[in-house]
Amino acid sequence: MARDYIRILPWGTTLPRRALYNVHLDPWLLLGLGTIVAFGLVVLDSAAGENSTILASQAMRIALAAVAMVAAAQLEPRIYLRWTPVMYATGVLLLVVVLVAGATAKGAQRWLDLPGLPRFQPSEMMKLAVPLMIARMLHGGPLPPRFLHLLTALALVALPAGLIAMQPDLGTALLVAAGGLAVVLLAGIRWRLVAAAGALAALAVPILWPFLHDYQKQRVLTLLNPELDPQGASWNIIQSKTAIGSGGFLGKGLHNGTQSQLDFLPESHTDFIIAVIGEELGLVFVTLLLALYLLVVARALFMAVRVPDAFGRLAVGGLTLIFFCYVFVNIAMVSGLLPVVGVPLPLISYGGTSAITLLAGFGIVMSIYTHRSTW
Repeated sequence: MARDYIRILPWGTTLPRRALYNVHLDPWLLLGLGTIVAFGLVVLDSAAGENSTILASQAMRIALAAVAMVAAAQLEPRIYLRWTPVMYATGVLLLVVVLVAGATAKGAQRWLDLPGLPRFQPSEMMKLAVPLMIARMLHGGPLPPRFLHLLTALALVALPAGLIAMQPDLGTALLVAAGGLAVVLLAGIRWRLVAAAGALAALAVPILWPFLHDYQKQRVLTLLNPELDPQGASWNIIQSKTAIGSGGFLGKGLHNGTQSQLDFLPESHTDFIIAVIGEELGLVFVTLLLALYLLVVARALFMAVRVPDAFGRLAVGGLTLIFFCYVFVNIAMVSGLLPVVGVPLPLISYGGTSAITLLAGFGIVMSIYTHRSTW
C-alpha cells in the first residue's frame, strides 16, 4: 500500500508538497481555497464596518472549518462508502425532528437545540449526505443508470429537499437538490431526459405557485419587476445593483463604499457581500475572485477524472458542483438574475456553518483523490 501511494505522487514532488500529500491534502486545491479565505477576511473587515468582533468570530469559524477539512481528508473513501447511508438516514430523521420540535427564528423553523450542543441546522449536513448517498446508490449499477435506479435517486433527493423546503428554507433546499441532481447528471443520463425534466419543471410552476409563502411570491415578483416596491421588497436588490454599478472598474477603495458603509445595503457582510466587493474594489477584483472560484472548481473536477472508482468520481463531482452552485446562485441573486433566496457567497460571507460544510466537503474530495491507489 505504501509503494502504491508513492507511485501516485507527482514526479519531482518537493518536500512541502510531499508532506501535504502524506496527510492527504492537495496543495493546489489548498492554495485556491486559502487565497479565497484570505481575500474574504480582508473584505469582511470592510463590510462589517471594521467590527473586530465579527472578524475574530469569522476567523475562528474558518479555523474550525479547516480542522474539519483536514479530519475529513484522513478518512479512507471506503469509510464514506460504508457510512453514507447512516449519515443520510440520520440527517432525514433530524429534519423531521426540526419540523416537530425545532427552534424558530425570523419566522423559520430550521434549527435544533440539543443538550450539550450548540444550535445547528441539520439541513447543512444534507449538502454532503445527499450527493454521497446518490453516488453510493449509483456506483454499483450500470452507468448511465437505468430508469428504476434513476427514480430511486430522484426520490432520495426529493425527500430531504422537500423537508427543508417545509421549514421553510428554499435556498438550502435548492442547494441540496442541486447536489443530488449533479451526481445524477454526472452518471451520464441522456440529455433528452434532462430536457424532458426541465419541461416538466416549467409546467409545474403554475401548480406550485399557490403553495409558496407570501414572501417567496414577493421575491419572484421582485425579480420580474425590481421597481415594484422600491422602499420595501425591492430595496435590497436595488441597493445591491447600485453598489455594484457605482464601483466601476477599480472601485472606490476598501472602507470607502457609500451603499455599504452608510448602511443602505442590508446584509452587506453576509448574503450581499459581493456587492461590497464590486463597489469598493471594482470589476477587477470581482473578476479575480470569479477566476479563483473557477480554478478551485477546475482543480476539483480534474481530481474527479483521476479517480478510478465510480463512487469516487460521482462523489467528487457532486461535491464540487455544490460549491459551484453556491457561487452561481449568490452572484445571480445579488445581480438580480435570480430571486433572493439567502445563499451566502462561499468562504467570503460571514457565517461558520456553510464554511464548515464546504471545507469538510473539500476534505472528502481530497480524501478520495489522495487515496485513489487503494481502491
